[in-house]
Amino acid sequence: MNKFWMITLGIVAGIIVLSNLGAIMGLAVSGLILYMGVHFYLKSTSTAAKIWWGFVGAVGVLSAISNVPALIGVAAAAGLWWIYRNWNERPVTVAKTDDPFTNFERQWDKLTK
Repeated sequence: MNKFWMITLGIVAGIIVLSNLGAIMGLAVSGLILYMGVHFYLKSTSTAAKIWWGFVGAVGVLSAISNVPALIGVAAAAGLWWIYRNWNERPVTVAKTDDPFTNFERQWDKLTK
């Protein structure tokens, strides 16, 4: 991908991540509440505790559903990560020759990566 388009997509993805940062944090808190509800539900032995932790888990699920727009921000963050990983990637060109020096250079490039 051209560097210009990578910069453009990176800027757009960064703006999207920053604009959805609050929703992403809300989704993380909702996930934590849901995790706590399920974890303690499975560990509880009394019926009252199971009802309480089931209620806490349901609140976590409803809160997570209300933060669905945060998934756009998470996808933009994944896009930023992809752009970061592919920034200095060189295109692979394979030229088949029988020249021993060319083969040595190709093998040396593989070893140094």
